[in-house]
Amino acid sequence: MGLMLDTIGKLIAGYLQKEVPGYEPFTPSDPERLREIVQPGDVILVEGNNRVSGIIKYLTQSTWSHAALYVGPIDGANEPDGEPHVLIEANIGEGVATSPLSKYFPYHTRICRPVGLSYEDRTTVCRYAINRIGFGYDTKNIVDLMRYLIPLPVPQRWRRRMIAFGSGDPTKIICSALIAQAFEAVRYPILPKITRTRSRQARREILHIRDSSLYMPRDFDISPYFEVVKPTIELGFDYTSLHWADRQKPLAEVAGAFDPFPGSVPAPSLVPQTPDPASPPAGAGVIAPAA
Repeated sequence: MGLMLDTIGKLIAGYLQKEVPGYEPFTPSDPERLREIVQPGDVILVEGNNRVSGIIKYLTQSTWSHAALYVGPIDGANEPDGEPHVLIEANIGEGVATSPLSKYFPYHTRICRPVGLSYEDRTTVCRYAINRIGFGYDTKNIVDLMRYLIPLPVPQRWRRRMIAFGSGDPTKIICSALIAQAFEAVRYPILPKITRTRSRQARREILHIRDSSLYMPRDFDISPYFEVVKPTIELGFDYTSLHWADRQKPLAEVAGAFDPFPGSVPAPSLVPQTPDPASPPAGAGVIAPAA
């Protein structure tokens, strides 16, 4: 019975992981800039295009359907061409695995960076995720997988719970839950529940950590404790260097041949000038009318 459930679970997981044809990102990543900007501890959000991605986008009402943690080169994990694996992620049917950064070059991505995280805590976050490589997804849990095959209308207040619904262990290895657990290890907030209290002496905010299974990829995007880093502008952006399709050559203003802001032109003097002796006096040559 267990073998049969495991086989069915793998088939369902394989179906959910298949990509939907016709996907084309509106703003794909710039590979070179992405490599230059990304740092260990950064969360990479991805607009996926497989079947489960569409359902997660619906449940979360967000562009982002997947999240991966950038940890830097991982020893012993490389692509056949030598590219190192630098991402830790959790996938349905696969569990926690490593991936190269180039895996998501064709997709719309976003970098979310924790602010003020010390080097020691950043290392702890990355090490936490690395130590969980190989954790599997329990494909025997058919209920946990079947819920993604039924994209029924779900009230907004239940959508977050839909992603967390399941038997326990398998659900805690979804992508955002793994990353949330890694940041919880150093008590770095993502979207904590906040209780405000007032006293005569002070006003305090008490932070409560949510259950990691309730986190979604979009939570890192809207978190007030993560900075959104955009590679196209982080290293400097010059809009005048862009070549538009309807203008094959830069405008003269852009090329520098024409100054749109010329130097100041001297205004005419308001002081009466000295009359020129050679010029006839005013009124000369005018014939007066006969009396």
